[in-house]
Order: sequence, then structure tokens, then C-alpha cells
Amino acid sequence: MSSGLEKWDRRFLGLAAHVAGWSKDPSTQVGAVIANGKRVVSLGFNGFPQGLSDDHRLHDRETKYSLVLHAEENALLFSGSDLSGNTVYVYPLPPCSRCAAKIIQTGITRVVTTIPDDMSRWEDSVALTRTIFEESGVEMVEVPLTLLEEAD
Repeated sequence: MSSGLEKWDRRFLGLAAHVAGWSKDPSTQVGAVIANGKRVVSLGFNGFPQGLSDDHRLHDRETKYSLVLHAEENALLFSGSDLSGNTVYVYPLPPCSRCAAKIIQTGITRVVTTIPDDMSRWEDSVALTRTIFEESGVEMVEVPLTLLEEAD
């Protein structure tokens, strides 16, 4: 693959893609994998907090956005360990600026994410994500989604 990604980066992005499929969200399914070297530390996908029914709320956009936890948030919350120096892999969208701030706070030092062809809906938030990652010293590796799919 010409993206310059290492074998384990591709594997963990593939795992994040698999985990994204666990989300019940009918419009956007995102997965996150936190890894330390070649070891998975935590997984997360976007969805409601434990114990909340999502049957009727997933189709009410305003309610869904008020309740949903992003994949990155769930992976961070479920990790139960020190994440300093770890990498988070996010598929198919990059972290929003709010998740980026949480990633920075945990000590994660590298983010590998796919970038869809059409980023217009998320561009403002992702621009801020890029800025705060750069300012805080977090490396962000962006892989065009089409490039990752071509490698499969």
C-alpha cells in the first residue's frame, strides 16, 4: 500500500472499520481502536450510554445527537488504563474537535484516521482538530478512505 502505513496501522484501521459496524446508528457508524504497540487496549463505537434504549431515539436526530457517545469517547472510557503514548485508530471519520481534546488529555500521542472524499460536513471541526493536535504535539496521520479500501 502506497500510503506509507505500517502493517499494524492497516490492521488496526481494519479493526476500527469492523468495530464501526457494531453501531446501531442508521446514518453514521464510527469505530475506534486504542493500541499500545501491537496490543489492543480498548475498542469503541458510536452509540448511546449503557442501559439506554435506542430503539426509538436513533431516528430522532436531535435526541440522537444529544445522547450519542462518539466511538473515541467510548474507547477512552472503556480503556481502564493509562493511555500515555498510545495510538488511537478511527474509521471512517477523523475525530471531532471535542473528541480531540479528550484524546489529548489522556496522553495519546498518535492518531491514525481515514478521511472520506467529501469532508464538507465535518471540515470546520476537523480543521480545529488538526490545529489542536499540532499545538499539543499529537501526530495525526490521515489516510484517504479510498486508499484504504483499495488495499483490501
